[in-house]
Amino acid sequence: MRSSSPSPPVPARTTPPAGGWIALPSHDHAQEVVLYALGLLDTGYRFGGKNPEAGLDCSGMVSYIVEQVSGRKLPYNAAGIAERTRPVSTQALRPGDLVFFNTLGRAYSHMGIYMGDGKFIHAPSSKGKVRVDRLDSRYFSERFEGARTLLPDG
Repeated sequence: MRSSSPSPPVPARTTPPAGGWIALPSHDHAQEVVLYALGLLDTGYRFGGKNPEAGLDCSGMVSYIVEQVSGRKLPYNAAGIAERTRPVSTQALRPGDLVFFNTLGRAYSHMGIYMGDGKFIHAPSSKGKVRVDRLDSRYFSERFEGARTLLPDG
């Protein structure tokens, strides 16, 4: 149970924004996103961090990886990324999809990259390093907001 009273969730867009969803060029890029993320394990956390040398926060990690793998630029915060990526059901999660959480009492305040088998990679402020956690852990399951995909339709 959450100790603070969170604001009601603000659902991320379910219809494409004017410019369309941001998507990777191909399905092959999704596996590259996961592999790149694994290469960043133990990278230090830094609020507002946008590259591994300076440290990464959750959205900085995702934005950095997507740009390195595909050249695509994402908005620089979790809520902005959720707005510009296509929703996907939890049952349809595939490696490379994005998972979102309410960790600060506001919707889409934290995110990570799904790697399969119920695990995701993220840059949490606690313990200060990029790490793998489980979606079904008590902490994250209680704060799960939804999933989005960067995979192209089809």
